[in-house]
Amino acid sequence: MDGKTVEDRPITLLFQDLANGDKGALDRLVPLFYSELRKIAEGFLRHERPGHTLQPTALVNELYLRIIGQQQPSYHNRSHFMAVASNVMRQILVDHARTRGAAKRGGPQPKATLDEAMNQGTSRPWELVAVDDALRDLERLDPHQARLVELRFFGGFTAEESAEALHLPLVSVRRELRLAQAWLQCELDHSRAAVS
Repeated sequence: MDGKTVEDRPITLLFQDLANGDKGALDRLVPLFYSELRKIAEGFLRHERPGHTLQPTALVNELYLRIIGQQQPSYHNRSHFMAVASNVMRQILVDHARTRGAAKRGGPQPKATLDEAMNQGTSRPWELVAVDDALRDLERLDPHQARLVELRFFGGFTAEESAEALHLPLVSVRRELRLAQAWLQCELDHSRAAVS
């Protein structure tokens, strides 16, 4: 065989159907990935404030609504699909934070490290918005590094899973992620200094 298990074959065919415009393929794919999507959503929402309006199920449902309305890329495999899903979930949370008026100006913002900002989720939504802004700047400079940060911090991917999703050597993933984190931290420090 070509290295694919019997379980992977239907998924591969569903990805092909989806790429060919069959919107019903997404309806058949989402249940296959639901538990994984919910796990990613739980990771995103783990550090949310109590009573947050978005819960994991609602985030997965919003993901579905956004994906169904988009032009579908040609998903290469499960990791690629999950990487796209984590990107969409990140955008949902950033949009939610922006809508809540998260980027209110008027006083100095407390300084935090990139790790603290990512671990706080949107319990401090201005940090999520600041990280998203910095990540967009990084994306213009180095799309691969931005994607790695997105997969690691927003999608909860390990270095190994990121390497698989992006078809990169593991050593490159680890090196590029360290560089991206340093760049983002510098940007966040600069952004906070400008506000203070």
